[in-house]
Amino acid sequence: MPLFRSAWRVVPCAVLLWSLPALAGNDSKLSCEIRENGSPASGTVALLKDGAEVTRGVCGKPIAIQAGDYTAVFSLDGALDGPELRLPLTATAGKTSKLNANFATGLLEVKIQSQGRDTAGMAVIRKADKQVGTLGSGVAAHLSVGTYQVIARYRAQQRTFDNVAITTIAKIS
Repeated sequence: MPLFRSAWRVVPCAVLLWSLPALAGNDSKLSCEIRENGSPASGTVALLKDGAEVTRGVCGKPIAIQAGDYTAVFSLDGALDGPELRLPLTATAGKTSKLNANFATGLLEVKIQSQGRDTAGMAVIRKADKQVGTLGSGVAAHLSVGTYQVIARYRAQQRTFDNVAITTIAKIS
């Protein structure tokens, strides 16, 4: 008597091959670049047509699109506040459209001290009455240029800093 039993059953199935129709000369491409303070950065671009997303991709390699009018929504990777930049795009058949997005950011680091020593704590970062993120004490984060409210917390204590300005650092060459 065998220790295991196997059974094979053949189930009929259909294979459906489906192909998209050719764009019939209405094809175009988008070439884009994302920068942070003028330096190459990573991020994504989404194309909206009449408010609906039709495609999403990563800048740095051409994205195939149909000719037409779009809103390009660029997002920067790694920034705490999740910034977006919207630019109009008119794609022409047979041509590559080029768009570039440059995000102005700065760095914020909150250090919480107790009795003159660095200690664990957290900071809530807010902009326009909306929370954009939290940071642990001593952790730095990129934020879009602008004015923020920082609420530092340590145990049962809390201190609010209004109008914290984030600016870019000028590059001197």
